[in-house]
Amino acid sequence: MTEYLLAHDLGTSGDKATLFDVDGTMINSCTYEYETNFFNGNWAEQNPLDWWKAFCTTNNFLLEGIDKSKVAAVAFSGQMMGCVCVDSDGNPLRNAIIWADQRSIKEEDTLRDKIDEAEFYKITGHRISASYSLEKLMWVKNNEPAVFDKTYKMLLPKDFIIYKLTGEFVTDYSDASGTNAFDINNCRWSDKILDAAGIDKSLFPAAYPSTYIAGEISKSIAKECGLSPGTKIIIGGGDGVCASVGAGSVSENATYNYLGSSSWIAFASKKPVFDEERRTFNWVHMVPGYYSPTGTMQAAANSYNFAKKILFDGMSVLEKGEKNVYELMDQSILSSKIGANGLIFLPYLLGERSPRWNPKARGAFIGLKMEHTKGDLLRATIEGVLMNLDIILQIFQAKSNICDINVIGGLAQSDVILHLLADIYGVKVRKLNYLEEATSIGAAVAAGVGSGLLEDFSEVNKFIRIKEEIMPNMANHGEYEKVKKVFDKSYYALLDIYEELSKI
Repeated sequence: MTEYLLAHDLGTSGDKATLFDVDGTMINSCTYEYETNFFNGNWAEQNPLDWWKAFCTTNNFLLEGIDKSKVAAVAFSGQMMGCVCVDSDGNPLRNAIIWADQRSIKEEDTLRDKIDEAEFYKITGHRISASYSLEKLMWVKNNEPAVFDKTYKMLLPKDFIIYKLTGEFVTDYSDASGTNAFDINNCRWSDKILDAAGIDKSLFPAAYPSTYIAGEISKSIAKECGLSPGTKIIIGGGDGVCASVGAGSVSENATYNYLGSSSWIAFASKKPVFDEERRTFNWVHMVPGYYSPTGTMQAAANSYNFAKKILFDGMSVLEKGEKNVYELMDQSILSSKIGANGLIFLPYLLGERSPRWNPKARGAFIGLKMEHTKGDLLRATIEGVLMNLDIILQIFQAKSNICDINVIGGLAQSDVILHLLADIYGVKVRKLNYLEEATSIGAAVAAGVGSGLLEDFSEVNKFIRIKEEIMPNMANHGEYEKVKKVFDKSYYALLDIYEELSKI
């Protein structure tokens, strides 16, 4: 009889639960949304008990009519870089401070004063930043001492659910590598960094590979969570790294590009990739012995959707025929030419992470003329996003041999965009059959490998396949090389302006 693998993707907006069989077929999927409390300008919190409610609710819905005893294992993909303070019984002491929270700027500065930034980058694979878990925990210590004094462990979001299921305080290497406290070279918490932060190592959970069996569901908790007693709980990984597995990036140099609200390029490597300018960063991969060098920009589909709102607001059906607004946008892009008739767009609507690392950067159209059309503006927008990503790709191509890229995410639904991407990158682009399920697939494969039902992570190929291959037009690529130089110069020309705008 068929055995099942259950994946829970605990994201920012909700928990997506997906059921697969061991042959890689997706049986069913459902999502339970929960709220994020945004306040004080750049603070962002969630209630961990909402995650537990989501976990239990989705299980009961998803497994209706399914023999629960045939669910061999459950594994997790979780939002990364959070801070969940719990007592010795695993009870949350305050709301979770999630990845989007930027309150711990002073703590970031404290670390920067106490440890060399280049050395920090070589230890953790990341820059010092308020985005990460360690700085958030330092903030709790400095601002909520009563909470900090009661804190027994700081957990990552998915690991809070694992504790609820198993009573074990654990995390995996990939999620640990998103805390700013983990030595990615030796896969252990860094004494040097924690000493600089003034944080005791005992506050962090034990770290294991993503396929580690944290425990089994007890009879007492099984009824509440909608699963069968004895079901194996596999740790899984951080969502960004689960996406690497779900996108097929499980062997040396295998590269993918996630094209969502934000966008990143990542590949699998047997060693960390350290950029001299620290423009990119490194996760520990879910695949044993591998890393996932990554560069993430802030506003990819966010820029595209901004242009959609401004240029195509209210349009759902064309005046001609029954085409939807996205088909109209594709046609509009094609009505323009390479370089959008001399128009450059800088996609920094939310500041920027990779490759600029400039929170003060702003979006801009440069070169506007009376003759420019909607198509020019839209094409410039998507070209700006892709040229920004191409800078990340060039960093990695200088370190490894990247000949083709798997693509996933919402923007990958547009073949017009994928052709632009191939031309700008100058590499073969491979569109996968699943564009939105990569994180769930990554967690499911971890469940399969951890429970022994799958041999290793290469069996992700049971779940995914190449739907379409797009070759670059190298003549177009040559034309884009000229545009890229203007794009890059445009950013640097505005650096002083960004600084002045930040004070207005």
